[in-house]
Amino acid sequence: MSQIFIRLAKDSDATIWNDYVLGHPDSGPYHLWEWRQTIRDAYNHSPYYLIAEESSTNKVIGLLPLFYIKPPFVKGQLVSLPFCDYGGPLAETTDIKALLCQGAKNFASEKNATIELRCNQPLSAVSSLTSFGDKVRMILPLPESSDLLLKQFKSKLRSQIRRPVRDELYARIGRSELVGDFYTVFTVNMRDLGSPVHSQRCFEALMHHFAEKAKVGVVYKEHTPVAAGIILLHNTTVSIPWASSLRSFNRYSPNMLLYWSFLEYAADSGYKRFDFGRSSPDSGTFRFKKQWGAKPEPVFWYADSPPAITASGKGKKLRERAENIWMKLPLAAVNYLGPKIRKYISL
Repeated sequence: MSQIFIRLAKDSDATIWNDYVLGHPDSGPYHLWEWRQTIRDAYNHSPYYLIAEESSTNKVIGLLPLFYIKPPFVKGQLVSLPFCDYGGPLAETTDIKALLCQGAKNFASEKNATIELRCNQPLSAVSSLTSFGDKVRMILPLPESSDLLLKQFKSKLRSQIRRPVRDELYARIGRSELVGDFYTVFTVNMRDLGSPVHSQRCFEALMHHFAEKAKVGVVYKEHTPVAAGIILLHNTTVSIPWASSLRSFNRYSPNMLLYWSFLEYAADSGYKRFDFGRSSPDSGTFRFKKQWGAKPEPVFWYADSPPAITASGKGKKLRERAENIWMKLPLAAVNYLGPKIRKYISL
């Protein structure tokens, strides 16, 4: 019987890595080699991408992408994968997944780091990891065309989609040429939410490495960008990891036009599913996604040291205080400080 060999991926493994990812039914856009290149370019975090091979044939039979994130003065973390909903191992069998996870544990031990695996399928391979969190992905099956999709919406939703068009808002879908307008909206929205923002370099790197697998959408009022998002295209699924709109233009419902533009593009381009991304059940974002007909699918997050729950008490008060301070900072300040902080927040 052929033995299984676990090794670190090299730069020359990009093609065989992506071939395996694209052929695996549980894979997503974040498993692709392009995510590795994006995070390295944007934040210089170290990738530990593990490949499982049959020793006699060198056939790839499993993968586990990881990044090592080490903030100053605190313990580092191996995450699969940071800044997205899921990564986790892809493999032919549960036993191979277990070997990949053991490889991750070995690296974590060498670096005195914790491990966090975010999966879109349950992971039974490693009993030493603890499940945590209650997030779900909101998934909408797509019909063969946007016309059919529009017809299946309730009349109220169709009216909400048409409203911004009546108010002379319009949408564009493009690529790198729209990153600047996207970032203009994104930074304001993140500041208003009290959250540190990703660097513009992160999105420029994403568009460079993902090429035609990524699109930027922007909604304009006259020449002003008022809502914007980014979608990733993977096999039969379109995912939207980032979307924002300006609160000062909420009366025009630009977010409805933004999402409809992406859904229209996805359906008419032949994609079968639209992944609205993760939400907490019954939250505002959950209800927003549900109105489009999206259904919840659980995500499965595991760690050897799960983060403490701070939904109430002192932790919640400290977080709210930090958010309130952040909201009041000048935009130039949060745009400068935000990426320096955000690179160490793996969510």
